[in-house]
Amino acid sequence: QVQLVESGGGLVQPGGSLRLSCAASTFTLDYFAMSWFRQAPGKEREGVSCISASGDNTYVADSVKGRFTISRDNAKNTVYLQMNSLKPEDTAVYYCAAGWALCSRDYWGQGTQVTVSS
Repeated sequence: QVQLVESGGGLVQPGGSLRLSCAASTFTLDYFAMSWFRQAPGKEREGVSCISASGDNTYVADSVKGRFTISRDNAKNTVYLQMNSLKPEDTAVYYCAAGWALCSRDYWGQGTQVTVSS
């Protein structure tokens, strides 16, 4: 069974930073493209950033470009989302996903809440 576990969410002030982590405990992430999605209350889930299995290719949504960075450490079986210069509109539940192609999502984590507020 594929299990992805997100962590690192929380409450942060505007302009602050958070680093989200997505770890897999029951399988290796080496062969999966990994992605971060988010869903704000009353809105559809949207893609934030994706990284290929090799790490050579990435996608970053325009809304977070220049502020968010996706990375992966296959030795630690973990994917990260570094979020800087956070804005209130970044408030959402952030989900990690694994798939067989860039930005595909065949498996989901349970999500972690990020709240940006003063």
